[in-house]
Amino acid sequence: MNQSQSIPGSADFCIEQLKQQCVIAYPTEAVFGLGCDPDSERAVMALLQLKQRPVEKGLILIAADYTQLTPYIDDEQLTAEQRERMFASWPGPVTWVVPARSSTPRWLTGRFNSLAIRVSNHSDVQALCRGFGKPLVSTSANLTGMPPCRTAAEVTEQFGVAFPVLQAATGGRLNPSEIRDVLSGELIRQG
Repeated sequence: MNQSQSIPGSADFCIEQLKQQCVIAYPTEAVFGLGCDPDSERAVMALLQLKQRPVEKGLILIAADYTQLTPYIDDEQLTAEQRERMFASWPGPVTWVVPARSSTPRWLTGRFNSLAIRVSNHSDVQALCRGFGKPLVSTSANLTGMPPCRTAAEVTEQFGVAFPVLQAATGGRLNPSEIRDVLSGELIRQG
């Protein structure tokens, strides 16, 4: 489907926006997320500016499968047991902090040598990541001081009618994803 035929709000339209280094909103397991191409510094900086989020905090990458994440993480640092613990929670609403490759851009890792990653079980996230061919940056869709958006209408209310948003529903979870450190097993954020 060419760009002129893409319908705003459709997956094809959102994938075209991602290819043009734009920030989009899409439903995740609990809330809408803001996402962009993790390899585009311009897109990530636009997302951070929109969120008023400092680059030092680092970001989450969300993917359709583990292989989409391997270019960004140092899988060789993980033991078989750590990998098994991570895979046992996926696909699903658990985000793992794992060692990053030294080549992973600082605009993703922030001040850390690690990266937060998740393989989503949300069918629309899977379709976006497969259609785009790589993971997406994922941070909650909300302006600073506002609650995270749980519907496409709330995204439009906070970000305006021109903002590209995938017209679909969240997975219905009440809490954001749990975050754990893969090396220590430590709980960073309750899910």
